[in-house]
Amino acid sequence: MRLAFIVDPLSSLKIWKDSSFSMMAEAAARGHELHVLMPEGVMWKDGRVIGEHMHITLSADALQRAPGDKRPWYHAAPPSESPLREFDAVLMRQDPPFDIEYVTVTWLLEQAQREGARVFNDPRSVRDTSE
Repeated sequence: MRLAFIVDPLSSLKIWKDSSFSMMAEAAARGHELHVLMPEGVMWKDGRVIGEHMHITLSADALQRAPGDKRPWYHAAPPSESPLREFDAVLMRQDPPFDIEYVTVTWLLEQAQREGARVFNDPRSVRDTSE
């Protein structure tokens, strides 16, 4: 499956305790293809919701990293754009600050659902009960 994770910048993830990283690691172990999008990469373009995403693979030793290890834990392909409906699942994993960018991403994800994207967690629920 092609999975799209909408996350905070990868450099800010604390992989030794971050649940988004744990989900990515488990998905990779099961053979799924990982793509990451930053919130600002979710956009309306040419009449549809698209995402600027990077295909990533995890470093072989990513799961064994100690807290504070600064080495890169992933390898990323160059960014590309795709309609969100082309992914098998889109996972909203961004930590809020509840600001206009966050709200806008949830609106765009609702539209992506109408276009056929499978979005987890439900954008309206994430927006209405953000904490």
